[in-house]
Amino acid sequence: GESDSYPGIGPLVVYEKNLVVHREMSPTKNPPKAINPDCAATHGPPTRQRKKEIFVIDPSGNLYYHWLFCITLPVMYNWTMIIARACFDELNHNNLEMWLILDYSADFIYMADMFVRTRTGYLEQGLLLKEKSKLKKRYKETSQFKLDLLSIMPTDLLYFKFGLNYPEIRINRLLRISRMFEFFQQTETRTNYPNIFRISNLVMYIIIIIHWNACMYFSLSKAIGFGTDTWVYPNVSHPEFGRLARKYVYSLYWSTLTLTTIGETPPPVQDTEYWFVVVDFLVGVLIFATIVGNIGSMISNMNAAREEFQAKIDAIKQYMQFRNVSKDLEKRVIKWFDYLWTNKKAVNEREVLKFLPDKLRAEIAINVHLETLKKVQIFSDCEAGLLVELVLKLQPQVYSPGDYICRKGDIGREMYIIKEGKLAVVADDGVTQFVVLSDGSYFGEISILNIKGSKAGNRRTANIRSLGYSDLFCLHKDDLMEALIEYPEAKTLLEEKGKQILMKDGLLDLEQANMKRDTENLEQKVSQIEGMLDNLQTRFAKLLAEYSAAQQKLKIRLRQVETIVKPSLEYDFSDLEELQRTSGY
Repeated sequence: GESDSYPGIGPLVVYEKNLVVHREMSPTKNPPKAINPDCAATHGPPTRQRKKEIFVIDPSGNLYYHWLFCITLPVMYNWTMIIARACFDELNHNNLEMWLILDYSADFIYMADMFVRTRTGYLEQGLLLKEKSKLKKRYKETSQFKLDLLSIMPTDLLYFKFGLNYPEIRINRLLRISRMFEFFQQTETRTNYPNIFRISNLVMYIIIIIHWNACMYFSLSKAIGFGTDTWVYPNVSHPEFGRLARKYVYSLYWSTLTLTTIGETPPPVQDTEYWFVVVDFLVGVLIFATIVGNIGSMISNMNAAREEFQAKIDAIKQYMQFRNVSKDLEKRVIKWFDYLWTNKKAVNEREVLKFLPDKLRAEIAINVHLETLKKVQIFSDCEAGLLVELVLKLQPQVYSPGDYICRKGDIGREMYIIKEGKLAVVADDGVTQFVVLSDGSYFGEISILNIKGSKAGNRRTANIRSLGYSDLFCLHKDDLMEALIEYPEAKTLLEEKGKQILMKDGLLDLEQANMKRDTENLEQKVSQIEGMLDNLQTRFAKLLAEYSAAQQKLKIRLRQVETIVKPSLEYDFSDLEELQRTSGY
């Protein structure tokens, strides 16, 4: 056929036919099965069976925190009373039934805590995991699980062999101390007074160390023999030193003097006593130096804000003295600083909140400022998105008695909302008061809108003075215009409201406003055309990029076809040339 007229095409056709035959004859590994339409639903994608969810405690929730408090109580009980009962026999004998009740109540809470751990969720891909099997597996794989098991081992069975006079066999209960540390850590995060809590925590650690050392001193004195020398506890046969309270207080006193390296205790006599005192001194130097150092740093942190604030005051004082500022003005400046510190207004809100993500910072600003901003008449009907933008831009300002917030004729670059305090609209003499503004009032909103046709322009029309100390929120004109870029409808609405207020006060030139409105419409149309041109340019550039990419893909595909077809076109024409020579052509 046609292939005979074009050399090289025939082999290509044969190649294609062979390729088709090869494909048809190739057995498929997984031939498709016929699906009954009536049973099509059963052949859909396999549905994953949902894991069984259980009640899970959120480790960041209040329930978990309250449980940590519950488990901390038996931990602290064991850490203080096991050693005391082991060293002071009378303490254990006199109230044995009470101790047994407390011991096994603590054991019950320990076992309940292990169950709580298997129901404590954790975050996986940002979500609280609630699968029972995974929670159990995670807990069992931790080293804490092994410590928890050791802490509830029934060592009390040894009571049957040694008797009830050996509470030290319950020493394994001390292994649950991690729960106490976890409770302290969460409390430090939650409390409003973290520095005070840290100091209290360190004091508690000091008392526990002194308590343990006192018990060890009394136990060593008992082993050596009471009253055998001047270093050990005096002879208990003496009525004064035979009471339990005196035994503990004397030992606690000795422990405190030794660990704090104050001295003034009887010197050791025997080698064992020397070793004990040496270890005590080492513990006192290492541990107490660390603890006291931490307390010092905490106290410094507590005073850091005050010191920083005082440094600012000192710098201002030096500057005023250098520039020979009047004494009256200097007193006003110092009083202003005192007011800021006394009323806790010395904090820079932006500096404090800058470490938070944008969403949390916006939520705090909404919670603090949104209701205040809604009181402003021109913002009452604005959409929520614009109000959120504006609350992030409000800046707190504090004015002293007699300060002018604005004067008549000043250029208005900001508006003000009164949070707390009283302002007076006064005459040019600064004495005559026309009206007093109080909490929730606002002014200056018209000047920052720059309304066309306003007879006052963007100038202030009144003198406003602070009567006492006043806290205001300030919104700058540039911040408002920046927010209104994304809300053109809101901008139009605000301008209309501003015009209504100006018309009501007779401060709007309608002819000029309408004329400038036509100019604005023309400018708006030009800006729309510019936007359309920019859009067209963007689309054209995108089409060019797509065309170049398609061209590259086409070249790659042609190269692939060439590599496939080229071996088939290499045909041996030697037989055809021999035939031509023999036939005489």
